[in-house]
Amino acid sequence: MRRGSSVQQAKTSVVRPKTSARLPFIDFARGVVMVLMAWDHVSGFWNRYHHGGEGILGRRPPFVNLTWFLARFVSHYCAPTFIFLAGTALALSTAKRLGRGESQGRITLRMIKRGLVLLLLEALVVAPAFDLPPTYFGVIACIGVCFIIFSIYRRLPPIVILILSLVIVLNHPFLDLSFIPRDTWWGWYLRVIIHEPNFDWWPYVGLYPIIPWIGVMGLGWCFGVYLSRRDPEQIRALKVPLLAAGGASYLLWFVVRWLNGYGNLLPRRGWGDPIIDWLYVSKYPPSLAFLLWTLGGMSLFLALGLYLQDRRGFNRGITGVILTFGRTPLFFYITHLWLYRVRLPGVARPRFSLPLFPTLAFWLVGLFILWQLCLRYERLKRRHPNSILQYI
Repeated sequence: MRRGSSVQQAKTSVVRPKTSARLPFIDFARGVVMVLMAWDHVSGFWNRYHHGGEGILGRRPPFVNLTWFLARFVSHYCAPTFIFLAGTALALSTAKRLGRGESQGRITLRMIKRGLVLLLLEALVVAPAFDLPPTYFGVIACIGVCFIIFSIYRRLPPIVILILSLVIVLNHPFLDLSFIPRDTWWGWYLRVIIHEPNFDWWPYVGLYPIIPWIGVMGLGWCFGVYLSRRDPEQIRALKVPLLAAGGASYLLWFVVRWLNGYGNLLPRRGWGDPIIDWLYVSKYPPSLAFLLWTLGGMSLFLALGLYLQDRRGFNRGITGVILTFGRTPLFFYITHLWLYRVRLPGVARPRFSLPLFPTLAFWLVGLFILWQLCLRYERLKRRHPNSILQYI
């Protein structure tokens, strides 16, 4: 009996993370992109000149001018950062739970439950906010399915997950789904879910297919495993490596766009404004150029968070607000959609639209309201740690 206890203790010590506290720089980076995402959605709800769908139609950029293009472009950081850091948080949470003695089976079940909750939220809460059918496969559904896959996938060694994730991210444009029929609803929907985002066969529509996003989450998972094996001082020393990673990503983005071949699902075609021509990259599905730009920016956000977290007042003022958003990402996501929509389910979109500056004001007022709501939700979740709120 004593021997068995020592063996179990040894197993636990192997997986016990060096850092068990929450990492504020991750919350900061996530909070920054939540703020940008809120801008994108309020603009989508209320601006006639807001456009999306970069990639699914291979169409000419529909933006009336550079200002409206950039107003959309700044939001591109959101989904890649959200999904990457979901993988990071999942790895850190798993290491923490293993370190305090939870069984693999219990952790697997928890991941599956979280995934199913996300799928339900997408169908019942998120899709109606966009006036979309419950079958819509959006970013929340994508993360939910990836969580379910990771309940098993995580058993692989981190180096294997890293290699597979890179293979997926670098090679997904070559994926051949010709074996899946197009002339049936289930075949079409399966294509949408796996790799072909589109809105052509209503209601079987979606924008965030599992491939390549599970590759992005896998990269985030590996980053989380790396962090879990570092002490706080080693993590603080990551500022320069993260800056270098961000700079290298932007340099590679420039090379990929300049060559105008591999990595460009939307190549440069000399359409209109040269800045738009260079920056108009495919998001649906994400091209290599898109991921280099956005994950490079995420690296810079993380480096900035590391720099700021040791400064006095990091938890107050604007950075304090951003941290609150970063600690409550799913609640923020669901709440901000219905706040900025300003309509009950089923109520038609109004015919009028807002100019740019009133939309900016609406966005800022909404952020203040969201901050107050997120603070109260955070306190509620802290009081009831074992309730359904642990999955939201």
